[in-house]
Amino acid sequence: MEMKKKRSSGMSKKIIENCCRTSLDMIMGSFYIPKEDESRPDSQGEDSHFFCQEKKSFGLADGVGGWIKQGIDSGEYSRQLMNNSLIALNHQETRSGHVDPTRVLEEAYYVTNCLGSSTACVIALNDDDHCLHVSNVGDSGFLVFRNSECIFQSPIQQHGFNHPYQLGCTSRFSDSVDIAMEIVVPVQSGDIVVAGTDGLLDNMFPSEIEQIITKAQDQTPAHLALTIADYALYNSLDRFSESPFSRAAYFAGKKHVGGKIDDITVVVAKII
Repeated sequence: MEMKKKRSSGMSKKIIENCCRTSLDMIMGSFYIPKEDESRPDSQGEDSHFFCQEKKSFGLADGVGGWIKQGIDSGEYSRQLMNNSLIALNHQETRSGHVDPTRVLEEAYYVTNCLGSSTACVIALNDDDHCLHVSNVGDSGFLVFRNSECIFQSPIQQHGFNHPYQLGCTSRFSDSVDIAMEIVVPVQSGDIVVAGTDGLLDNMFPSEIEQIITKAQDQTPAHLALTIADYALYNSLDRFSESPFSRAAYFAGKKHVGGKIDDITVVVAKII
C-alpha cells in the first residue's frame, strides 16, 4: 500500500508539472530596403534573410560591399549562405521545438563556395528551455523587447571600426565559422524580437525602436518590420543627427556625422 501511494503521488506531481508547462511560438515578418545604386539599378542589394515558421527560426546576412571593387556581386555570398542555411535547417533532425543554429550556420558555411563574404545571424526559439538560441557573426544582430523596453541587445563582433567579422571562402579576407558567437536569451510570451543588418543597427538606437513598439502594439510583425525599416531609412539619410554609427565613429577616433546609407533588413518576431 505504501509503495502504491508513493507511486501515485509521484505520478500526480508529474501530471501537474506537464499541465503547467506552456509551449511558446513566434510569429515572424520582415521588410527589406536595398540601398539605391544608380550604377546597378537592377541590383538585389547585399542583404539576404529567411524565416521558417514551422521550426521557429530565421536568419539574416549582410554581404560585404568591398567585393564590388573586384567586380564581384557583394550580395551573392549572403544570398547563397541564407539559402543554404534554410536547406540545412530543413534537413536537420530535431526534437520538437529545438533547432541548433550553430550547426545550421556551420553546414551552410561549408557548402557556400562563391566568392564574397558576409555577416550572419541565425536565431531559433527553443521550446525546451523557452530561450532564443543564436549563432552570430559580425555586426548583424538582434534586440529583445519586453513591455516595449529593450532588455537585451546582441554584442558586435568586429576587428576594428566598420570592419566586422565576416564569413567567406577566402581566408585572407574573411573569418571561419568557428568564430561565431553563441548566445542564449530567455524569452516569454509577449516579448518582441527585432533583428537586423547594420543598416538598421547603425541608424537606430534601441530607444527609438522602443518608441515605435509602444505606438504600434497591435501591428503585425510584417507591418512593424516595415515601420522600423522606414524609420531606419529616414535616419540613414539624415546628415546631421547623431546615430549609433556616428557615435561609434567618434569613439574610434573617426569623423562621421549623421546616419549611414546602407541596405536595411528588419525581421520582427512576436513571442506568443
